[in-house]
Amino acid sequence: MSEDTFIDIVVNKKARFEYEIVDTFEAGLVLKGTEVKSVRLKQASIQESYARIAKGEVFLVGMNITPYAHGNRFNHDPLRERKLLLHRQEIKRLTGKVAERGFTLVPLKLYFKNGKVKVLLGLGKGKTTHDKRKTIQKRESDRELRRVIKESKR
Repeated sequence: MSEDTFIDIVVNKKARFEYEIVDTFEAGLVLKGTEVKSVRLKQASIQESYARIAKGEVFLVGMNITPYAHGNRFNHDPLRERKLLLHRQEIKRLTGKVAERGFTLVPLKLYFKNGKVKVLLGLGKGKTTHDKRKTIQKRESDRELRRVIKESKR
């Protein structure tokens, strides 16, 4: 039996800082031919993107895929909305959660799984300024602790 192979393309580090991630979902991504070639070259950005639900379907908005250099007239619109592939039950569950106040769908990671492009969506609640400061403080204290441990081993 073959193992699943994961190859990361893009990771949205800012999303985990801006949002408290409650749940994650794996979704397929509908792409055109030249978009796949650009994604293979890691010419994609999900920093400013988010997912929205419309008419029972989920779309990724604001994702930028740079046009393929050799694509000529077959190239795509870099900022077009792209459809996400999820099961109907997952979409219903997400619709209920997003309808609650403060929840949003944020792409956390774009990766290849068995040759297919997948998006890891996070159901997140926006952090307040106080929470963000606490995150920075914890990160710096962890970094300091690792430095002290490293120095003591010498």
